[in-house]
Amino acid sequence: MEIKILFFAKLRETFNTGEIEITLTGSNKKVSDLIVALRQKGGIWATELQNNKSFRVAVNQEMVTDDVQLSESDEVAFFPPVTGG
Repeated sequence: MEIKILFFAKLRETFNTGEIEITLTGSNKKVSDLIVALRQKGGIWATELQNNKSFRVAVNQEMVTDDVQLSESDEVAFFPPVTGG
């Protein structure tokens, strides 16, 4: 299953890309599985997507939790929490 992933703000700068595509395999295809697959890339990916790091995830422009099931051609966006004033 192909998933399009977008990165915003600090994550875009850290990963040096705004967009990638990844193939998820196996029976479980949740947001949490996608995060694990990205962590397995190692290096900065594992560091920035650790459990203790703060980031948000949206699927098809809707904020979600990591137990949401993904479907073919979903667009998943990762971004750090935003503060304003």
